[in-house]
Formats: sequence, structure tokens, C-alpha cells
Amino acid sequence: MLPNPLKTRLAKGESAFGTMGFEFLTPAYPAICKAAGADFILYDMEHSGASFETIKAQVLLCRGLDLVPLVRVPGPDYHFIARALDVGAMGIMVPMVESAEVARHIVSCTRYPPAGRRGSAFNVTPHDDYSSMPVAEKQRRANERTLVICMAETPKGIENVDAIAGTDGVDIVWLGHFDLTSFLGIPAQFGDPRFTSAVAAIAAACKKHGKTAAYLAADETSARDFYDKGFRCIAYSTDVILLQSALAGGLAALRKF
Repeated sequence: MLPNPLKTRLAKGESAFGTMGFEFLTPAYPAICKAAGADFILYDMEHSGASFETIKAQVLLCRGLDLVPLVRVPGPDYHFIARALDVGAMGIMVPMVESAEVARHIVSCTRYPPAGRRGSAFNVTPHDDYSSMPVAEKQRRANERTLVICMAETPKGIENVDAIAGTDGVDIVWLGHFDLTSFLGIPAQFGDPRFTSAVAAIAAACKKHGKTAAYLAADETSARDFYDKGFRCIAYSTDVILLQSALAGGLAALRKF
């Protein structure tokens, strides 16, 4: 079974950078991202409509590339989390986590008994590389390598972010910046003191508990800003926005001919 170098790197206090995939999940997508220097791809299932069949294919395409596949599932339900892991995701992200109780439930869905409640399916799904090693060793390695990412993107989530970050098994607290501003009644007003206070709370909670603060950056400026605030895991934009912005820039240049 393949290890998860991203989890190892972040546990050492190092940084990691990748991108987020929504739309253009083609056979070449992982190789293109790796050639660009990505450490990970975060695949979205909350908003994109991507199926588990699509995610399964993408995860398998990451094999052999030293590229870590992560999946944002639609919610904290067991069947979303366990299925994403069974198709081979090395980490799961769960949106709108608002309490340590929910965080503990999420962690339990990613761990085999007695540490959790993940069901067993070996030699028939991609997560164990169809290998023949003993089941107990597969379970140990799976528990060890799986990244758990909780999104803080509501006022209640921010209120409880210290407890969420302090939950055993949670590796990353990810700022959901658009949803947070929406729930605060200040959509996309990222300079508002209520938003900047929430950002500081996430950074402080992660630092206190030795966890990683993470963020989806729209551009280099915002990436630098959040990196300086202590966010060590950053996804640089999305497949849709990267294509659209590059094409828009090129077409604008052509129209000046």
C-alpha cells in the first residue's frame, strides 16, 4: 500500500501546495498537475457533481506520480467518507464541521476498529492496491496514512474551532472562505474584521494543537497573505478558474493586435 507523503510532510511542520479539481477530470489531469509541481489534488464532490466512478479513475491515475489524491465529500455521512477512502483517496475533506463531536465522528469513519467504525473491503477495491499483505497490516497502514480535513466555514465552526483542531485524528482545519463570509452576512468581503478575526482563530487553534491550517487561494497575492498568517497547506485555484483566466488573458492580448 502506498504511503501518504503529504501527511508525513505536514506532520513535520512543512508546507504543501496543490490545486483543486472540479470539472476537467480527464485521464491526463493528474499528470498535468504533477508536471506543474503539485503535491496534491483536492477533488470536489460537494458542488461538482463528480461521481465516485470518476473519482475512482482519477485516484488510480495518481498512482505512481507521487501525487496525493484528496476528496471533498458532500457531508459527514459514513457512506460518503468510507466510500471515498475505499476508491483510494488518501484523505477526505468534510464541509461545515461545527463541533468536536462531529469531528470525532468523521475521524471514526476513517479508522478501522477498534479505533473507529470503517468497514472492511480488501483485495476488491483500489485503496489497498489489491495487495496480498495481512489484513491487520493493511488496516494499520490505512489508519496511519489517511488525512482528515475539517472545514471551518460557519460562525459555529469558528466558535468551536479550538475544540475541532484539538480532536485526535484531525490533521487539517481548512478555511471555507466564501461560505464563512456568506454565513456572516458579508459575502466575499474578505477584509471585514469579522472574517479576519475568524482567520486568526483558525491559525491560532492549529498552532496550539500542532495541526495544519489550509486555504484555497485565488491567486499568488492571497496565497502569500495566508501563508504569512500560518496557513501551510494551500491549494492554488481550481481547474475551471485556471483555464478561464489563462484563456481570457490570452484572448485579451490577441484582441490588441
